Amino acid sequence: MTFDRRQVKSKWLLQGKGFSFSRWHLVDSFLVFLVSFATLASISIRTSGTELQSAASFSGIQDKSERSRALFVEAGRVLQSQRCLNCHPVGDRPSQGDFGALHVPKVVRGKDGTGAPGLRCATCHQEENFVPSGVPGGPNWHLAKASMAWRGKSLHQICLQIKNPKLNGSRTLDQIQEHLSKDRLVGWAWHPGSNREPAPGTQEAFGELIAQWIETGAECPK
Repeated sequence: MTFDRRQVKSKWLLQGKGFSFSRWHLVDSFLVFLVSFATLASISIRTSGTELQSAASFSGIQDKSERSRALFVEAGRVLQSQRCLNCHPVGDRPSQGDFGALHVPKVVRGKDGTGAPGLRCATCHQEENFVPSGVPGGPNWHLAKASMAWRGKSLHQICLQIKNPKLNGSRTLDQIQEHLSKDRLVGWAWHPGSNREPAPGTQEAFGELIAQWIETGAECPK
């Protein structure tokens, strides 16, 4: 036996509206509510797992070198997130999304990291995220130096790169900390827009981890 929704409409009338309200509308609305609630719950669960441990939480590690390495491992959760790796590629092509797919359309690094003539990064990537299209944006959108390629590298290797002035753009460790904790393009990683997964924690918490890592000797994980 089959049922037509129209055959089981209730007799309820919305006052002054002149049309009947179906029990099926209530069922459909309830199902939408359940799906929405489940979605929000899953987002909440995922978000709760993306917080960074505070720099202060490592104070109980008595060995200074061990504490330094532990701090960098925690900061490494940001450095090895897709938000950072996508713009620190091995080779001349950036990647995109939460799974590191090659950038579409095909673009290349160019001489200064801002793309090739005729297809600069700024052609599509403006100063801010463009919500209608979902195209991400931030100030001076560009790729990191080729010498600072991180994708596929271990935390130990990334740490050595960051510390080496010959690879990091001749920056001191204090300048590195300033860059990572204050730079607006770096800060985009926590506000990537669309449905992109943000980097763990906050830029402030990340900057404090880097500051304490430097303070404890800037030791690299083994």
